[in-house]
Amino acid sequence: MANKRKGKGKPRRTASRKTQAQQADRYDLYEKSVQQPDADISFVRRVFKKRYGRHPQLLREDFCGTAVFAAEWVKRGPENRAWGIDLDPTPLEWGREHHVSKLTDEQAGRLKLIEGDVLSVGHEPVDITGAFNFSYFIFKTRNELRHYFEKAQASLKDEGMFFLDAYGGGDSMITAEEDRKVDGFTYIWDQHVFDPISHDVTNYIHFKFTDGSKIRKAFRYDWRLWTLPEIRELLIEAGFRQTEIYWEGEDGDGEGNGIFSLKQHAPDDPAWIAYIVGIR
Repeated sequence: MANKRKGKGKPRRTASRKTQAQQADRYDLYEKSVQQPDADISFVRRVFKKRYGRHPQLLREDFCGTAVFAAEWVKRGPENRAWGIDLDPTPLEWGREHHVSKLTDEQAGRLKLIEGDVLSVGHEPVDITGAFNFSYFIFKTRNELRHYFEKAQASLKDEGMFFLDAYGGGDSMITAEEDRKVDGFTYIWDQHVFDPISHDVTNYIHFKFTDGSKIRKAFRYDWRLWTLPEIRELLIEAGFRQTEIYWEGEDGDGEGNGIFSLKQHAPDDPAWIAYIVGIR
């Protein structure tokens, strides 16, 4: 016969253990799975130096989020300065805590993070303005996108370049999910909605962990899927005198190899990523 508990004390609770999803930081996961600031910086410096014979020093990062690109930029040299601009204060604060705090006082003094609209924030002209991770797809009409490109053109020195990235191919125009293993978790790119008439898309990023837990809809994107000819035409209309396309090469398995080369034409790739450069 089991002994009865004496007294009126409450039974002790066993603390529930947090899942990996509950312990995870979505901005940290995003940086690990999406961003490659070292590779991006090396690319923009190479392209800029090839045209102008010098390394760029002044950078503006539009839609900067956690500003990892801008933070890495100021580490590259004592003359480098950067402005990071984003409307959302939350990733900016995360960037200050996780990136700016790790800079020296001298480096941090050359980086300015601004909570503001990329269409209205002004400062001295820069060598390079960048809008990466397809962030400018938020502009859904030709007039809106041209207006943004005009502001980007005006932000540059006479010897200046505007760097964008884009994605496309037949696989980008369907509803689908793509999984990729990254450093102990799975990154899931969810093309949730595609409208072939308007080219409006709704995309999500989800994360899945080895214990089976998930972060669903960690990030949501309501964009227009712009094509390369449209982007290039609007850059010229906005005042850029020339545009260039840098196409990613392939490895032995037919996957992207991270090496981007100047191209006039490209193969019919069902899923591609490219850089577009607007030259002032």
